[in-house]
Amino acid sequence: MAVSEVGTSLLLMAGIVVTVGLCRRLTRRRLRFHPRLCTFLLEMFSTFQICACTNELFLLSNVEPKPHTSLTLTYGFTVLHGLTLTGSTCNPCGTLQPMWGGGIPVKLGGLKIGAQFAAAVLARAFMHFIWSLRMAEPHFGALAQGCSNPMQTTESQAFCIELLFSVVFQLTVLRVENVNPKYRVHLIALLITMLVYAGGNLTGAIFNPALAFSLHPYCFYDNFMSYSLVYWIAPSLGTILVAFIWDEILPRIA
Repeated sequence: MAVSEVGTSLLLMAGIVVTVGLCRRLTRRRLRFHPRLCTFLLEMFSTFQICACTNELFLLSNVEPKPHTSLTLTYGFTVLHGLTLTGSTCNPCGTLQPMWGGGIPVKLGGLKIGAQFAAAVLARAFMHFIWSLRMAEPHFGALAQGCSNPMQTTESQAFCIELLFSVVFQLTVLRVENVNPKYRVHLIALLITMLVYAGGNLTGAIFNPALAFSLHPYCFYDNFMSYSLVYWIAPSLGTILVAFIWDEILPRIA
């Protein structure tokens, strides 16, 4: 793949980040007296950015040298998302954890999760439109792809991998809450990159139900039970397990 083609994808993702940043700023200014709508739109815009960029990054996964290029892009854009999307979780599991612990009301949590899945659908539709313009070589075959079969192992093993990764990720997020934000974003990005390297060839290492649905909608259509079990239920159970350990077990040990 030519450098110019990768550059086109990078410019596209940069444009998405800038546009979402402007939308988030406008939302805060115009809707500060409508907290529910403001919360919904902020979460939706933020999740849209992650899903749209990750859809594009998925097309660059075979760029040479492999896997160095894709891992570098994963790390770089995770840092970028962390710096530009402060205050948003962009992950239903990240919302479920404080809901389970009573940190946020159930209605507010449900509103955020609804925004995240709405953004997942919108991001996929938007990227389909962009790919139809064929601005770069990776876009040519993107629309013709059906289910990309991210599960390259048994269903039970995939379930365990996504559950384990969700536990590791959520525990780390809780553990680094008090770390300086400029260091925390790099720690989380490094962890995500390591998890992608460890399990990306087996399940995609997604541990985000909304992102999984945005990346692999055709797989959910073709085999809803299997994919919802691995990419929705497993990370959610991992999050609940983390909430239980963090709120019930660790305080007793301490």
